[in-house]
Amino acid sequence: MIIDSHGHYTTVPPGMRVFRALQISNMGRPTKGTVNVSDDEIRSSLEKGQIRLLDERGIDVMLFSPMASAMGHHFGSEKISRYWTEVSNDLIHRACTLFPDRFVGVCALPQSPGVAPKACGEELERCVKDLGFIGCNLNPDPSGGYWTDPPLGDEWWYPLYEKLVELDATAMVHASATCNPAFHTTGSHYLNVDATAFMQLLESRVFKDFPTLRIVISHGGGNVPYQAARYRALCLMNKWERFEEFITRLYFDTTVYNQDAMQLLVKVAGVDNVMFASEMLGGVTTMDPLTGRMFDDNKPCLDALDWLTEDDRRKIFEGNVRKAYPRLDAALERRAVAAPAR
Repeated sequence: MIIDSHGHYTTVPPGMRVFRALQISNMGRPTKGTVNVSDDEIRSSLEKGQIRLLDERGIDVMLFSPMASAMGHHFGSEKISRYWTEVSNDLIHRACTLFPDRFVGVCALPQSPGVAPKACGEELERCVKDLGFIGCNLNPDPSGGYWTDPPLGDEWWYPLYEKLVELDATAMVHASATCNPAFHTTGSHYLNVDATAFMQLLESRVFKDFPTLRIVISHGGGNVPYQAARYRALCLMNKWERFEEFITRLYFDTTVYNQDAMQLLVKVAGVDNVMFASEMLGGVTTMDPLTGRMFDDNKPCLDALDWLTEDDRRKIFEGNVRKAYPRLDAALERRAVAAPAR
């Protein structure tokens, strides 16, 4: 089985965007309201988009979450964020229910600048226990590029980590859009957040206090593979845990888009901690003139690493995802029973 560990519902039907526009225009009077999206619209949006590409690229299952740039944690109040997050997660659940053999749910969290992460616990629990989701996207910077909240190593975040451990759920580090004009959302802000999250965790005691906590750093870890020597040196200078040991506490996805970058990622992070992902229909929806493929059609980059053994490939394409998301096995079993014949 080939599992894509990083996918977003970027092709949402128009009714979802209308709901969000109305919500933002009425932020002073927040009401949850109703999203006007039919099952047929969901089917059409996915059959023409993600499912078509999953089939074309030989991918069996995708971990599916709300569109990251649209999480918009910096918009409005805590209540605005909660309502928007709830309807976004409900839409993911509908997509997973309509296509149970192709998608497994990962939720967004109702984060807001200055609001303690403890407030996210109720929605995380609802998504895991009631909707069958296996984890969440965690935004270390809900302010959208201004970093107004404490770093991930601060005990401010601990109630959320406690809830993740209690639920045996997994957090993937993923920013939302930036409202800081100094940053481009997908070109710099996302990658800055990945590298900053790595550094915040590296100099913390989070994994000493939560040894079973599972965290995925998306987008290949930002600058982590390329700057591994810098991190190694910092660990030695500050007498932190050795870099080579610390990096094994995290998982990294393969949303890097050429063979050289993929090779460096696998060599630095190790075959036991890298999971295949494309973030397909995400930030790089254009063709690479050097290969003639879409940039996010990146499975061939892994296929071309001829030094990987068959066991290595099984780990990267399937085994590591199951290890990183311990709820995935049960979710796949439930969906296999529910899936229609194809």
